[in-house]
Amino acid sequence: MPAKSMEDLVSLCKRRGFIFQSADIYGGLKGVYDYGPLGVELKNNIKASWWRSMVYERDDIEGLDAAVIGHQKIFQYSGHADTFSDPLVDCKDCKARMRADHMKDPTKCDNCGSTNITEPRAFNMMFKTNIGPVEDASSIGYLRPETAQHIFVNFKNVVDSTARKIPFGIAQAGKMFRNEIVARNFVFRVREFEAMEMEFFVPPGDDETWHEYWLEERLKWWEEQGVPRAKIHVLDVPKDDLAHYSKRTFDLEYEFPHGRDELEGIANRTDYDLGNHSKAQSELNITAKVHENKDSNAKLAVQNPETKEWIVPFVVEPAAGVERAFIAIMNEAYAEEDLGDGKSRTVLKLKPHLSPIKAAVIPLAKNKEELVNRAKEIKQTLQKLGLGRILFENSGNVGKAYRRHDEVGTPLCITVDFDGLEDDTVTIRNRDTMEQERVAVSELPNILIKTIQG
Repeated sequence: MPAKSMEDLVSLCKRRGFIFQSADIYGGLKGVYDYGPLGVELKNNIKASWWRSMVYERDDIEGLDAAVIGHQKIFQYSGHADTFSDPLVDCKDCKARMRADHMKDPTKCDNCGSTNITEPRAFNMMFKTNIGPVEDASSIGYLRPETAQHIFVNFKNVVDSTARKIPFGIAQAGKMFRNEIVARNFVFRVREFEAMEMEFFVPPGDDETWHEYWLEERLKWWEEQGVPRAKIHVLDVPKDDLAHYSKRTFDLEYEFPHGRDELEGIANRTDYDLGNHSKAQSELNITAKVHENKDSNAKLAVQNPETKEWIVPFVVEPAAGVERAFIAIMNEAYAEEDLGDGKSRTVLKLKPHLSPIKAAVIPLAKNKEELVNRAKEIKQTLQKLGLGRILFENSGNVGKAYRRHDEVGTPLCITVDFDGLEDDTVTIRNRDTMEQERVAVSELPNILIKTIQG
């Protein structure tokens, strides 16, 4: 069963080296977290699984890794400079700052109950910086608040270099920065985070069919990561709540430990983005309301080979946060099991392809050189398979090692003992069933491959 509370996950994350508060020795930096030895592995495995499903397993999506710092005109024409803001309220008594749209009572401070609060004012969440040695209006840049805009401004580059025809997509996973008024719920809402976003470019008129298609594809992917479809609620966002660029949006909402909240959004962005960043807008049949653009030097459109008409593609965007995926996946994998006789264990039943450590190789005695050397040999052999991290575990207590690896989600523990030195066998222990099996060392590669890849 999932964790009883967010505190269960927070405790496990710190205790076992998944996530630490950033700058913890100086009191911490609110809304910013560091990923420890196991956290970075799980995070990378989530992104790798997404990348495989989006890019490697398809023939209609290309990858991109664009700059984190963005040209100011990107966010001027995207609308972020004017609209990417939250309503900010200050309490004049306790000095607390709150998002007006998240307050329990818009007339009272959530912190102290005072009614002495300011009127809401717009607070732009982008991190502004200056590029180069001179600080003036022309040197302003922004840390990107989403990866999507860099995909749109690279649309022509990708089309020209790959000869892609619509429908096709561009995928990108990477860092984003938002100066949240109130960072909350562990890594759910933070100021520095990662997103997995894909922009799928389709002919106008086909957008609704593709929107439904990507809803189903994304639900399938979450199931493959261990998040049951039954735990995901599909919200067809009401028209009054849609983002300004959206024709229709599906929000995938998950039952997080803190309550139901957004896990992923799948938006039909129409031709709003390419239309905004394109030159010669008057020559194109753009349906969205866009900003007049006199600065772009590229026509972000494709030409119909038969009619020679220029078409600005519509865009369907599945966008998921890595940190939110991290919490949901850990939450679903978390279990506390009663083993009887007053014993229990905490186990992370992660899908093996996501597990931070794919297998632990453990010598039965840590001070016996022959066992240690054989365990190291087996570890190196399995590591060369390229399936992920294989850990040489030389704690000297096999039972405690099993419990520790249960808790961090390691699918297999491989114990090297004295009998194995004679007949070249080892004992494999399964994380989920706790069953142990004696196998030949020569069988280990195939067993590990089958466990990880299915």
